[in-house]
Amino acid sequence: MPTLIVLSILLFSAAPQAAAHGTEVHAGNLAWSFDPFVVYLLAVAGTLYVMGSWKLWQRSSAVHLSMAWRGIGFAAGWFTLAMALVSPLHWLGEHLFTFHMIEHEIIMAVSAPLFVLARPAAVFLWGLPNGIRRWIGGKMGTSPARAIWTGLTGGTVATILHGVAIWGWHAPALFDATVTNVALHRLQHLSFFVTAVLFWWAIRWRSDFGVAAWHVFLTMLHTALLGALIALSPHVLYHAQTQAAGDWGLTPPEDQVLAGMVMWIPAGTIYAAAALGLIASWILNSSRARWT
Repeated sequence: MPTLIVLSILLFSAAPQAAAHGTEVHAGNLAWSFDPFVVYLLAVAGTLYVMGSWKLWQRSSAVHLSMAWRGIGFAAGWFTLAMALVSPLHWLGEHLFTFHMIEHEIIMAVSAPLFVLARPAAVFLWGLPNGIRRWIGGKMGTSPARAIWTGLTGGTVATILHGVAIWGWHAPALFDATVTNVALHRLQHLSFFVTAVLFWWAIRWRSDFGVAAWHVFLTMLHTALLGALIALSPHVLYHAQTQAAGDWGLTPPEDQVLAGMVMWIPAGTIYAAAALGLIASWILNSSRARWT
C-alpha cells in the first residue's frame, strides 16, 4: 500500500508537456489519451474489483445476485469514466471547450452515481492482500474515520462541497490554467469525481427521498445557472480553452456558447430526472405509510 501511494503521488506530480492541452503529439485525429496517472488509477481500481469480486464470490453463494448487480454498476461506471478520460472524447476536450464540458458532465453526472450505486469499497478491500485488508479495514472502522465519512456525506455538506468544486474550477483564470498545467488538470478531474461521489452517496444512502430531491434540485439550479452564464456571456471567458476552436470551424464565442449549453440543458436534464424520480419515490413511500 505505501508503494501504491508513493507511485500515485509521483504520477500526479509528473507533468510532461506532451500531456498538456494543445501540446500533445498524436498519430492522427481522434487519438486515444494515455495519461499514466489516469491509466494507473483505472487499472488499479479495475484489478482490485475483479480480485475482490472473485474472493467474495467463492466465499458465499448468497451474495451472488447482489454482487452481479453491483458488478454491472461498477463496470458501467468504470467504462464511462475510462471513456471520458482515455477515449478520443478526452482528446477532443483538449481542443474544444464543448467536448471538455461533455467530459466533465460524464464524470460527475454519469460515472460518479454509477460507482455510488455499486458501493465498491468492500470489494476493493477484498481485492487487497489479507494483511493490508485487515489493517485498512480496521482504520476505516475507527470512530474518527467514521465521523469524517459521516460528515462529508451529509446532504448539506456534500452538496456544498460539490457546488464549490464546480463553480471554483469554472472560474475563467483557474479553468484556463488547467489547459496548460497537467497537475492542475488532474486535480480538477479528481475533485469533480470525488465531490460528485460524496454528493451522490449523500443522495442515495444518507438522505430520505424528500431531502435528497431537494439537494438534487438545488444542484440542478446552480449548475444550470453557471451553464447559462457561460453560454450567454457577451465576451469570451475562457481564452486558452477556446483558442483552437477555429481549427474545428467554430469561433471561440460559439465554442463557449455550446459548452455552456451542455452544462445548462443536457446535464440539467439528468439532475431534473433524478429529482423527479426521488420525488416520485417520496410520494409513493408516503402513500404506503399512510395506508399501513
